[in-house]
Amino acid sequence: MTREVLINAGAGEIRVAVVAEGRLQELSFERTIGGEDGARGCYSLVGDVILGRVSRVIAGMQAGFVDVRLERAGFLALREAKVLAKEPSDDTQISDCLREGEALLVQVIKDPMGEKGARLTAGVTLAGRMLVMTPVMTLGQPALALSRRIVAEGARRELLALGEKLLAMEGLVPGAGFIFRTAAQGATLEELAQDARALAETWACIQDKRKTARAPSTLYHDLGPIERTMRDVVRGDVGRVLIDDAAACEAAKAYCRRAMPGAESSIELVKEPVFSLYGLEDEIAGLAHAKIELKSGAWITIESTEALTAIDVNSGRFTQSGSLEETSISVNLEAADEIGRQIRLRGIGGLIVVDFIHLAESEHAALVVAALEKSLAFDRAPVQLSPMSEFGIVAITRKRVREPLGRVTATPCTACQGSGASLSRESVALAILRRVEREARAAPGQEILAEAAPEVAEWLNAHRDEITPALARRGAGRVIFQAGDFAREHFDVRPV
Repeated sequence: MTREVLINAGAGEIRVAVVAEGRLQELSFERTIGGEDGARGCYSLVGDVILGRVSRVIAGMQAGFVDVRLERAGFLALREAKVLAKEPSDDTQISDCLREGEALLVQVIKDPMGEKGARLTAGVTLAGRMLVMTPVMTLGQPALALSRRIVAEGARRELLALGEKLLAMEGLVPGAGFIFRTAAQGATLEELAQDARALAETWACIQDKRKTARAPSTLYHDLGPIERTMRDVVRGDVGRVLIDDAAACEAAKAYCRRAMPGAESSIELVKEPVFSLYGLEDEIAGLAHAKIELKSGAWITIESTEALTAIDVNSGRFTQSGSLEETSISVNLEAADEIGRQIRLRGIGGLIVVDFIHLAESEHAALVVAALEKSLAFDRAPVQLSPMSEFGIVAITRKRVREPLGRVTATPCTACQGSGASLSRESVALAILRRVEREARAAPGQEILAEAAPEVAEWLNAHRDEITPALARRGAGRVIFQAGDFAREHFDVRPV
């Protein structure tokens, strides 16, 4: 299945979509202005290497908290700290690994979410195009490992054989191990060695900075969203990478020339906003809604709580000619195909409970679970699911890799005491910037007036120094942001 990667580098955020067979399959975005909410307002911190300082060690939690210069201290669990123990074992305690006040090299493995600080690990890894290097090995940890997505036995044997040769090479980090990524399939030893040497240079740079750094300080930033997309998303099944910003396009090409030259020819610069060209804006806006209509007339609803996300399948007006069982299996199969996609697009993680329509036949239940498993197979985040219970329930666990879309784009509604949500002022402001770009293209050279709710206009004007050059780069000249008599989610943009 050939995929296309679409990168919309707007004035306030970078959005990345993966489209396959005409359908949106993956969606991510990172905001580039406005960091009032800490990491949530700017680039992801995942992959950053930080020299932190241990602020607390809590034996009852078997964990520690590390000051990493964020609003909240980072959380370091025992299993992520064991690499620091002299002889790690099943009996290792957090006190064997951490001391309050000590400087400690850690890496962010999960961004801050809600009231929780960043999740950290002391087992630093550095990701390349084909390899992930583990510069410090834990006792009993294999020197070579393979991505779970590499399933062909022949490919696995070939990569492990190349790995043994790689470990014997000079000029790499002594004692380091490697994990082969999916992109390593079919690579030559020299290509793998080139990736490993680049990672060794990065590690040497981190070690040099550590000698003079004062905790807490960041020693290494992972790639930005454009380069990270090329590294982690663009593989052999990607036909085209379409980017609607010249600077972003050049950044992607520069990374390809450095790390994956074969992919540079797939990158194309488009003049129109690429999400609009593919008609994605309405579908993305629909991800804020709990109800998803299916083609048959059935629907699913998705509701999230602190503990779990519940997904309900409803047959609606659809009836299959024949028995109730035929109707139920048809709706359940259609829903299963859509549920995996919705989970990915909405960034839902943790425990997910799906309530399918009851099925009388066990073989039909197995078919639905198989369809759901296939739908989830496209996910790059680790996912597990249970068999269907006698009540039609299937439980899914998905690793939380980012804030759910609903939390990032919305804020609790004070008018209804938190029982609902409305778009945050930042989300409305970014929608305004996209509208400004469209109006500027339709009326080149004219001044653009954007009227919005006072709090939204205030935010836009407060970030004018960042917004103005970004809009100018995308063809919008003079823009006036003015407060008007609007509810937060409403605005008006027009040339004047």
